[in-house]
Amino acid sequence: MSFTLAIVGRPNVGKSTLFNRLVGKRLALVDDQPGVTRDLREGEARLGDLRFTVIDTAGLEDATDDSLQGRMRRLTERAVEMADICLFLIDARQGVTPTDEVFADILRRKNAHVILGANKGEGRAADAGVLEAYALGLGEPLRLSAEHGEGMGELLAILQPLADEFAERAARDAPDTDVAIDEEADAEDADTLRMPTPEKPLQVAVVGRPNAGKSTLINKILGEDRLLTGPEAGITRDSISVRMEWGGTPVRLFDTAGMRKRAKVQDKVEKLSVSDGLRAVKFAEVVIVLLDAQIPFEQQDLRIADLAEREGRAVVVAVNKWDIEEDKQAKLKGLKEAFDRLLPQLRGAPLITVSAKTGRGLDRLHDAVLRAYEVWNRRVSTAQLNRWLTGMMEAHPPPAPGGRRIKLRYMTQVKTRPPGFVVMCSNPEKLSESYTRYLVNGLREDFDMPGTPIRLTMRSQADKNPYKNRKKSTPSRLRKHLGKGPADN
Repeated sequence: MSFTLAIVGRPNVGKSTLFNRLVGKRLALVDDQPGVTRDLREGEARLGDLRFTVIDTAGLEDATDDSLQGRMRRLTERAVEMADICLFLIDARQGVTPTDEVFADILRRKNAHVILGANKGEGRAADAGVLEAYALGLGEPLRLSAEHGEGMGELLAILQPLADEFAERAARDAPDTDVAIDEEADAEDADTLRMPTPEKPLQVAVVGRPNAGKSTLINKILGEDRLLTGPEAGITRDSISVRMEWGGTPVRLFDTAGMRKRAKVQDKVEKLSVSDGLRAVKFAEVVIVLLDAQIPFEQQDLRIADLAEREGRAVVVAVNKWDIEEDKQAKLKGLKEAFDRLLPQLRGAPLITVSAKTGRGLDRLHDAVLRAYEVWNRRVSTAQLNRWLTGMMEAHPPPAPGGRRIKLRYMTQVKTRPPGFVVMCSNPEKLSESYTRYLVNGLREDFDMPGTPIRLTMRSQADKNPYKNRKKSTPSRLRKHLGKGPADN
């Protein structure tokens, strides 16, 4: 059985650095300034032969009010209660601080298994801090260096007996099951739609400008305050992924940092946050572009939607804060008109009005996400495509540059996710972009593929005749080639 390890401690003691080392990837943002991490980030950790879930938490602050620091502290305390084991990190170079003593007392009450780690423990400068850590009353401190990987073997030796204890407990409490396995089941056909499973959930990224309500939306879908929210813009920094079942569909939701105009992004941490959000878009299957109903379709919203389309993701546009809108019918009509005019590359994509605060519209958003995913995976047979292509050419023949008509000979679909098509034709470089758009719009309408990115490539059909452009052989050359002289005839 896998267990959960929460890494807690004051800001800037190296929690995110240790998290990245345990998961083997630079998932969490790391910087010299304190307080970079704000949300809870989970990852699959590997230490020797041990596999477990590790949680990176926000730095514990001495604040209990409703300020940002107070909300971060409550979120971290919740992770402590959920985790099987807590790794309490201190900075061995700074030594034990009064704040460390307060939190050590809290951890003794909240969690049965607490490991004390003295991070940044490389070199003699950390000796005094390691000795001071004994006074916290959490047992012998484990000397670590998350930056250089020191102390990982000792950490494994401490975790292994606890992991065995959790495994024995799980085996004792597990119910007896009898599962029948059909060994003759056929492999899944490559052309059928892959339905999301708990092992491979549907990947959904929520993107938008700061303070559009992305974290609040995901919390409402989850049914719990899992992500840090508040009136301040730009609270989310890391791209946090959360696994859950949404309306019976296994999904992995990515909460991303708000994306401002590039000219306004000066802070190093904000640059890292935006890069992390862009990476989440690339790995997602469906992207929800969340707009603020009060200021929809600003320039940055259009850039974000265009980014998702260029990355080839299925796109759903959601308009948040609909509960405070007064004239809903007039507003919705204006939104649809602006959507068609400003985002023609996403024509037909779902436009859903939601309220992350009240939860209204989330069922329609779920249905729109599944619909966009199904269209994104759609495949059309070659026979259907070529019959359709013939009809399109009869209705609107291709252009004839220089008096010679461009011939569209053959069409086939070469990929899905997003749908990609190739048309074999003569002189593809002379085919105008307007005719390509005519074909793409026809594909959307006739094969019911609204909103999804469509990739249409024009390719020259190479002549397969191996004798084309070869000189005719004279009889004498032919005899020489066959090795026969005049007397052999």
